[in-house]
Amino acid sequence: MRLFVALPLPSRVLGELEEVVAPLRISWPDLRWLRRDLMHVTLAFLGEIDDRTFDRLTPRLERAARRYDPLTLSLAGAGAFPGGGAHARVLWTGMYGDRRTLARLAASVTAAGSRAGSPFGEHRSFRPHLTLARCRRPTDVRPLLDELSSFAGSPWIADSICLVRSHLGAQVRHETLRTWPLGRPETSADPT
Repeated sequence: MRLFVALPLPSRVLGELEEVVAPLRISWPDLRWLRRDLMHVTLAFLGEIDDRTFDRLTPRLERAARRYDPLTLSLAGAGAFPGGGAHARVLWTGMYGDRRTLARLAASVTAAGSRAGSPFGEHRSFRPHLTLARCRRPTDVRPLLDELSSFAGSPWIADSICLVRSHLGAQVRHETLRTWPLGRPETSADPT
């Protein structure tokens, strides 16, 4: 199974983003724009995981999620990988709000995957973003960066993480396998 850990986004946040991106999809048809159902914030890519590693992974991810309270985040602006957008392969929108805690959460889920035996492949430091489009070949997306620079989405509360399986092929599909709430579960006082 090809797995990653993600923060899901509320439907209203994706709707706001779609309003801004829809006209750009038309004017930039050569980019491979992500479908709304594929949009998420990747916390850690885990790679190909076998059943045994999966069984070790899930309790570790649950523990990692419990260590962090829900986060207030928002999407805003734009950027490109690599560099300043002259030869971009990826167009993204940025993450704002509780970024330090988000980075610590990403490090915790990465460590959980590592301890469970995830192969990870090439690991890069966490850069909070949401991918909007990919380029088949290096493309100058600086005009897009200018158009998206004033985008500022509404804040939302990120209150869970998901373990997601990526199905590759002609039509990429994501399947959420598990979801864990952030923070400790509420405990009720025993009246006795």
